[in-house]
Amino acid sequence: MKRLTVLLMFGGQSSEHDVSLMSAKNVYAAIDKSTYNVVLGYIDREGKWWLLKDWSDKPDEERQSQIVVVPGSSAIMTMADSQMIHVDVLFPMLHGKFGEDGTIQGLAEMAHIAVVGPGLESSAVCMDKHLAKQILEASGIPVVPWVAINKGDDVDKAVRRVKTIDPTGPWFVKPSRAGSSVGVTRVTDIAHMSRAVALAHEHDSLALIETAIIGRELEVAVLGNVPNHKASGIGEIIPGSEFYDYNEKYSLDSSSQVILDAGLPSALTKVIRKYATETYAALECKGMARIDFLLSDELVPYVMEINTLPGFTNISMFPKLWQQKGLPQPELIDRLISLAIE
Repeated sequence: MKRLTVLLMFGGQSSEHDVSLMSAKNVYAAIDKSTYNVVLGYIDREGKWWLLKDWSDKPDEERQSQIVVVPGSSAIMTMADSQMIHVDVLFPMLHGKFGEDGTIQGLAEMAHIAVVGPGLESSAVCMDKHLAKQILEASGIPVVPWVAINKGDDVDKAVRRVKTIDPTGPWFVKPSRAGSSVGVTRVTDIAHMSRAVALAHEHDSLALIETAIIGRELEVAVLGNVPNHKASGIGEIIPGSEFYDYNEKYSLDSSSQVILDAGLPSALTKVIRKYATETYAALECKGMARIDFLLSDELVPYVMEINTLPGFTNISMFPKLWQQKGLPQPELIDRLISLAIE
């Protein structure tokens, strides 16, 4: 039986470039190379695509020929000698802009290549926290209350609106389209709101001001294609600082804890897992996603955000939650590739 060719893409132009390398390294180590012919595609920080002969922790030093996608051909082509490389499945381990925002998914669609994870439309919507919130709210799924503010809008007007939702704070200010808590600020004094909004606007033209839900941060991994998608158990993040920021997620000296069983009452577990699968379906996800929740001290769950290309780093919750359910990483990757070509 002919092996499927999987193009594993990683790197990219987003602020999560280094995280992408951590995820891709683990995927490459776990993927069954007797079943799949794995082609390594590295995207540098300028957005150029390169072929790698083998895995390297320093891909900028080991890159070979530059490659391009050939629309309609189910292939990529090397620029040096015009060699065509057939691709059955694109496995993007790309986080943030130009990775999980629908752009590479649209390119794969134009090239007639199956892609792991949600497609163009779903990826774009889930990347846009403002748009995703609107869809979920209309679907009856509880989301963290928010106010959106475009770059150039009157911040004082936005502050007046957010104070009608939560007059005392604290609040979280974040870019609408960014990941890994990049550009996020916890605001405890309304006088600091303008500075926080300006920081968020450095990463996206649309910022959100959210009420701070005091409680616990939970994560659920969802796997499958609707309507046959399933939710994992419920994990919990215990931040080592005020909130689970980029440094706490990925630095070697992080004091945050990742707990694979939040130990919630069975009735509450059932509700949260139900919200996770409903969120996945409402946003038309495919393959995989991680649904992040905030659970208030009053035990009210709120969907915080959806990650359509969850990390596969050593501390990432998505593969850990499925491993706890008896699906080790090689089998999980095999399942994701199968879902891509369904």
